Amino acid sequence: MSTLPKYAFFRGKMVPYSEAKVGVMTHALNYGTAIFGGLRAYWNEEQGQAYLFRPADHFRRLMLSMRLMRMELPYTVEQLIDIAKQVVAAEGHRTDVYVRPLVYMSDELIGVRLHGLTPDLTVFCVPFGGYIKNETGAHVTISGWRRIDDNMIPARGKISGAYVNTALIKTDAALAGFDEALVLTQDGHIAEGSAENVFIVRDGTLITPPVTDNILEGITRRTVMKLAQDMGVPVVERHIDRTEVYIADELFLTGTAAQITAVTRVDHRPVGSGEMGPITARIREMFFRVVRGQEPKYASWLVPVYEK
Repeated sequence: MSTLPKYAFFRGKMVPYSEAKVGVMTHALNYGTAIFGGLRAYWNEEQGQAYLFRPADHFRRLMLSMRLMRMELPYTVEQLIDIAKQVVAAEGHRTDVYVRPLVYMSDELIGVRLHGLTPDLTVFCVPFGGYIKNETGAHVTISGWRRIDDNMIPARGKISGAYVNTALIKTDAALAGFDEALVLTQDGHIAEGSAENVFIVRDGTLITPPVTDNILEGITRRTVMKLAQDMGVPVVERHIDRTEVYIADELFLTGTAAQITAVTRVDHRPVGSGEMGPITARIREMFFRVVRGQEPKYASWLVPVYEK
């Protein structure tokens, strides 16, 4: 899916990727005390330009995740965007890339805690296509693992250690022959996919779980809600019962990696007609036009990488 980067922003400067090393005693490696982000830069061949998609929103969320983990760094959102641009430009890929900012507790010591530790930042990027194998017709299952609860580890933060929950969910689904899994909250409502937000369509209305149902407050999720509203599609945030996904007219997953992935089967049951539905298709088509700079109305969401 990806190749190793040539460069990384590491300890305050751009270095060859081979020099971006940490010791095996590093706190984040031993205890999961790190937070991360993920944003894409989309390549527009006709314009010869790569566009970072909603980088300010991504880096604001990164800073909120840092706050949850008692981390402070001397960077503004604007400086982080500039670093991301430098990283993408240094790699020079003429294709879509995935940018990974990672803030980690860099101390080399033994002892589980958050206080009295030193966070550091690294940023790198790799070419990146699809995340889920079948983005237009995924088959998912309901996972036996529950989503972590806000009073355990806050799911609204991209906290590295919490993604063991995601790994358990994803691997069990994949080894059982599914493309992805849906995960329930502690009280049995649909929360997310393993690492994606969830939308269903019922009677022409787009429905998604609220941010209080232990979901990541997704930026692609917010994008889809805005696009749908602009298209005249009603959007409702509410609890989704497990069995609603079996009787929904349409179902899709969203995320920076997953983009917009249509789900056409759940636990061997067809969703709607068993093919990607019309509302999903409309939103998906518009999304890909927006991220590649083909819809001037949404140009404020894009930051060009290369100076013209």
